[in-house]
Amino acid sequence: MTDEHEVVGGVTELLHAWNDGDVEALKGLMPMVFADLKRMARLRFASERAGHTLQPTAIVNEVYLRLARQDVPQLANRDHFLAYAGKMMRWILVDHARRFRSERRGGDQPTICLNDDLGLEQATAPVVDLIALDEALSRLEELEPRQSRVVELRYFAGLTIDETAALLGLSISSVKDDWRMARAWLYRELRRR
Repeated sequence: MTDEHEVVGGVTELLHAWNDGDVEALKGLMPMVFADLKRMARLRFASERAGHTLQPTAIVNEVYLRLARQDVPQLANRDHFLAYAGKMMRWILVDHARRFRSERRGGDQPTICLNDDLGLEQATAPVVDLIALDEALSRLEELEPRQSRVVELRYFAGLTIDETAALLGLSISSVKDDWRMARAWLYRELRRR
């Protein structure tokens, strides 16, 4: 039986090999992070509208395909990889939402429910257009890049406060503050729409 330390070390070694141009390293890496990627995708789908045409496994497969087709990003460790994969999941979901909107020509809009994933404390969680959330996050990134990054890591990559702090090299209290401020800003922005 393999312990978690060996798996994490193996992920790091494969990332370094992939960074150095070993295209086969990605094939070895994916089984080691598949469960994490599937968990991240499931978290995203918990807030998607009913009847979504994508499924968590399809998102994970699309992440793999995009990674295999692009230039290798410089990812130092497992956490960096998962953070990048979370960002890719955001892009995949937004691309899908845009195609859906285009096909429907402004009919039913793809939506997500802003529940406790973003920690918006309210009696009923609003249903929000995924494209509107992406646009709001892009505006937040222009104003407060670190807060936007915290949201990406927490919401799309599913990292904890502690994991986010470690990845960004920040204190836990700084991440908590950024998370709180970003949620409030996003809530105001999305309510305005």
